[in-house]
Amino acid sequence: QFFVFCHGLLQLSQLLVSGYLKSSISTIERRYGLSSQTSGLLASFNEVTTSSPLSLLYLGSRVHRPRLIGCGALLVSLAGFLMALPHFITGPYEYDQSSCPLVTAGTSSNSTDLCQPGSPGAWANLSHASCTPHASRENHEVLLVMFVAQALLGIGGVPIQPFGISYIDDFASERNSPLYLGILFSVTVIGPGVAFMLGSAMLRFYVDIDKVSTAEVQLTNKDPRWVGAWWLGFLVAASLVALSALPYFFFPREMPKEVREVLHTHTQTHTHTPWCSPSFPVVLLRNLRHPVYLLVVLAQVNISAMVAGLATFMGKFLERQFSLTASLANMIIGAVNIPGAMVGIVVGGAILKRFQMSLRQCSALCVLGMLLCLLVAFPLLFLGCPTQKVAGVTYWDSAGFGHHDAGCNAQCRCPQKGFNPVCGSDGVEYTSPCSAGCSHVNIHTDSSILNYTRCSCISGPAGFARPGTCGTGCSHLFVPFVVLSCLAGILASTSHTPSFMLILRSIQPEDKSFAVGIQFMLLRVLAWMPGPVLYGSAIDTTCILWEQRCERRAACRYYDNTLFRHR
Repeated sequence: QFFVFCHGLLQLSQLLVSGYLKSSISTIERRYGLSSQTSGLLASFNEVTTSSPLSLLYLGSRVHRPRLIGCGALLVSLAGFLMALPHFITGPYEYDQSSCPLVTAGTSSNSTDLCQPGSPGAWANLSHASCTPHASRENHEVLLVMFVAQALLGIGGVPIQPFGISYIDDFASERNSPLYLGILFSVTVIGPGVAFMLGSAMLRFYVDIDKVSTAEVQLTNKDPRWVGAWWLGFLVAASLVALSALPYFFFPREMPKEVREVLHTHTQTHTHTPWCSPSFPVVLLRNLRHPVYLLVVLAQVNISAMVAGLATFMGKFLERQFSLTASLANMIIGAVNIPGAMVGIVVGGAILKRFQMSLRQCSALCVLGMLLCLLVAFPLLFLGCPTQKVAGVTYWDSAGFGHHDAGCNAQCRCPQKGFNPVCGSDGVEYTSPCSAGCSHVNIHTDSSILNYTRCSCISGPAGFARPGTCGTGCSHLFVPFVVLSCLAGILASTSHTPSFMLILRSIQPEDKSFAVGIQFMLLRVLAWMPGPVLYGSAIDTTCILWEQRCERRAACRYYDNTLFRHR
């Protein structure tokens, strides 16, 4: 029972490291100018290294499993600290109002945002060539460090779950094993939930909280240029993993059975040695040719691929579809969706223990849970809003939006790289006050911007624009979306523990560690690794389609997640 407690705590903190990256992915994209495809590859890169060392898992109960788990946990902790390193090796985040969206080289004066007829303006000399090299060089350094950290995260995670599951199943009674595994899986689910809650808390702080004073920051967390302190969460998570790893160096190699069983059965299970065991290929083929094992793993691959993509980009979707801040989107996922999945896992394990289900009944429970999930999730196909009107990106009219230096803002000489969105009084969003033709700004007494006026591109006698995006009209659909997605997650998660019991009870006892390792390898290679990349590619592809009509391609890039639909 103490091992179950320690292992639940370790898996919680391990998944806190990997889950925190997903909670802050949109912020890291904004900070370092990453595409959705690149961020999706980064989020799944740890699965590449996790799926390689099968020979370690083949040893199974023949090695000191707790100590290997502890060593893997220390590597995970190191990976977490490395993920935070880019913040300390790069310069401060300098947001600007018109050019070079993520890395600037000049003033932050609000006047550079405005339409300045007859003059190229202070930013006109900052061409694409003068902005890109600095950003590209910085991004390459950041990506190298983060990919190395993700590789270490994958290697360190290899022994943790397979060895932990087999260790518990070997020394727990057959009656309590499903309950222990159900508790373990449910505690494991808390990890990503806590990660999203941690992300929600940390992203409320400005990214350079350790470098600049609060008075110097002129943005709020509702501003689309806001970047939160994404790196703080990695330091917290890595420290927790390091502490959780310590007890594993003091657990014994073997434990007495929780309930006394026939002596020869215990001996047969734990005196197996590698010298009298079948060769590696024989054991591999024996498990892959087992029909129950193979079919259950393939079923898990299908649902895991969907979950992996949603876990990475669900927050990004909520931000755009329902006009939420990154902090609030993370809070919804961490406080509602993930705890719902945890409830489903516990219910599935409790049902198994209460009715002492056979393998056939376990498979029936899995099928029932997934069918009910499909029925509940089907209405989600019809919840959504049309894409917002963004001048020159998704909306064109006779004024000539989308063509640089044409139409209503031709005299303004607006820079093509400008990104400081404003919402016009006509309900159309503009990429900057200059693109809306605004030549005057009204300031609050606290020095914040009230609105922009004298806007030549906004219809009406007194066209004006307010800072920030226009948002969407989907606020009334937000609660139904959260409720249905949470219920679907609960129903799908009831199949989690029964599916694992199908695997553990259908294979030979000496193959448990290896079979679970093969299972996780297939999940990583076929689901967790390609899922985020495919979702990210879909987002980027949608933006490319819009770019064919949009001359302001830099602006299109910043609206890619607006065009991504949950369907």
